[in-house]
Amino acid sequence: MERRPSSPRAAPPRAAPPRAATRRRAGVQFVIITGLSGAGKSTVMKVFEDLGFFCVDNLPPALLPKFADLCLHSEDKVRRVAVVIDIRGGEFFDDLFSALHQVARLGLRADILFLDAADDVLVRRFKETRRKHPLAQTGRVLTGIRAERRRLEAVKGRAHRIVDTSTLTVRELRDEIASAYRRARTPRRPLEVSVVTFGYKYGIPIDADLILDVRFLPNPHYQPALRPLPGTHARVRKFVMDQPQTRDFIARLNEFGDYLLPQFVAEGKNHLTIGLGCTGGRHRSVVLGEELARHLRRGGYRVRVRHRDLRKDDRGAGEAQ
Repeated sequence: MERRPSSPRAAPPRAAPPRAATRRRAGVQFVIITGLSGAGKSTVMKVFEDLGFFCVDNLPPALLPKFADLCLHSEDKVRRVAVVIDIRGGEFFDDLFSALHQVARLGLRADILFLDAADDVLVRRFKETRRKHPLAQTGRVLTGIRAERRRLEAVKGRAHRIVDTSTLTVRELRDEIASAYRRARTPRRPLEVSVVTFGYKYGIPIDADLILDVRFLPNPHYQPALRPLPGTHARVRKFVMDQPQTRDFIARLNEFGDYLLPQFVAEGKNHLTIGLGCTGGRHRSVVLGEELARHLRRGGYRVRVRHRDLRKDDRGAGEAQ
């Protein structure tokens, strides 16, 4: 039977910290890196090191509050911290929620970055590296992955940012993490939006918060002159945007976004991933993704666009498109 995180005892009221201490705590950036084994945590930790973070790998959750307290009293020597906590901690991993509660009582906000990937991708990565999965007691990698996914379900639900590394190259993963955590000026809005376009025949992005299906729109694939062109081409964009259904959908989508995103901001969410999918991920979803990103940027949001399947080879797709 797996251990459950114990409910922390109620603490007596504490006096408010001095203003200087409050400013010091507010200035410390504290990131918890977690997720599935094989999803890229080692690569991500190296990116954080390059960004100037003080990094610790495989820290037992029980030590997290003490470590956070040391960072807060480091006389500003430690301002940016990234800690990898994952299933390698064994039974100690179940203490993570209790540890995060204690960190919050110190007045420190801990952002949780969760790395995920599809099961088949993780299996392939383990076979390529010939590593043993931490939970694969019987030797079957897939069994270990499924057990780990169950144990991490609650942590994933608490994550502030989820990154699906299934289709990302190492360089793309590094760029995404660097873009998200690079020191920057104060953003105009406390919400960063990732717009991911994709093809349904290649699978739904597992890190998406919202999924929008645009396969009901007229398909440029059936126009011989447009079929080989990507959705970023002006002729494809014109074809898609000239359709009455598209104009009506865009108007409704923009209105929906204008209502929904401020609700996420009010809830305290700092990152939102919106997926737009068509059949192959090369035409309609690309056009609509760029159009949505343009509208959100006009609203003051920071927006990143990734066309996941734009470069997939579409030759021979025929009726499947």
